[in-house]
Amino acid sequence: MLRYVLRRLLTAIPTLFVIVTMAFFLIRVAPGGPFNQERGLSPEIKANLEAQFGLNDPLWLQFVHYLGNLLRGNFGPSYNMPDFTVTELFAKGLPISVQLGASALVLALLLGCVLGTIAALNQNKLGDYTVIALATAGSTIPTFVIAPVIQLLFGLTWKLLPIGGWGDGAFINKVGPVLTLALPQIAIVARLMRGSMIESLRSHHIRTARALGLSDWSVVVKHALRGAILPIVSFTGPAAAALLTGSVIVETIFSIPGVGRYFVDAALNRDYTLVMGTVVVIAIFTIVFNLIVDVMYAVVDPRVRYD
Repeated sequence: MLRYVLRRLLTAIPTLFVIVTMAFFLIRVAPGGPFNQERGLSPEIKANLEAQFGLNDPLWLQFVHYLGNLLRGNFGPSYNMPDFTVTELFAKGLPISVQLGASALVLALLLGCVLGTIAALNQNKLGDYTVIALATAGSTIPTFVIAPVIQLLFGLTWKLLPIGGWGDGAFINKVGPVLTLALPQIAIVARLMRGSMIESLRSHHIRTARALGLSDWSVVVKHALRGAILPIVSFTGPAAAALLTGSVIVETIFSIPGVGRYFVDAALNRDYTLVMGTVVVIAIFTIVFNLIVDVMYAVVDPRVRYD
């Protein structure tokens, strides 16, 4: 297992290099630059700013300089927020996005697995049809519809939750964003769990366990659940990377100062370093969580070996 993990970490290096290279050059293909949208900026001042940040150097030289800084953990300054470096912006916004994403992921996994198991145990009955209907609705309604509905009902109508804002991380300020992030994931997990649990309950070892007189609780929790959880483990990797690095729509609607909003603002304003920093962070999260998922596979299913 250790050799497999080390091998995966080594292969992550060229993967990150390809991602960084493609992102670096693709963002510069778009017309304009970080200082083109500044109104009233004279050509002399613009030239001085580009010289200060090295934007007038040949593109290959800019790339070499960026790689050198990246290897030292330096993402560079933000072009549109010159008082902050990209690292400082991430230090402020990433913990907020991680809090919301982790809460939404845990809630989605717990409720989704419970609902999927209930649907599988009551296949073709009322409980099954109810879970399927709710899961279908949850997976098809986009978050930019769910978020305003939560604000309208729980914020404006019933006065139970604030409409937006972070409020220094108060629990009540997290409820709306976490629900918005979690509902689509709950629907997906429930559908995955239902299908895999039905298949697991029909397997031969489950029939043997029932024939030996084991209780329904023991059959489902100790035996069927272990085999049914594998698709959920696979789904958790990319879902965790997506949720923990921030949601553009949710953070914008609820006015949450997370990483997702930085990425949108940086892309619109051609803030090259901030866009690149966000791409690198998302890539690292994705690679790390996919590795964790592969390791968890071997823990959950003893048949999986990485020798």
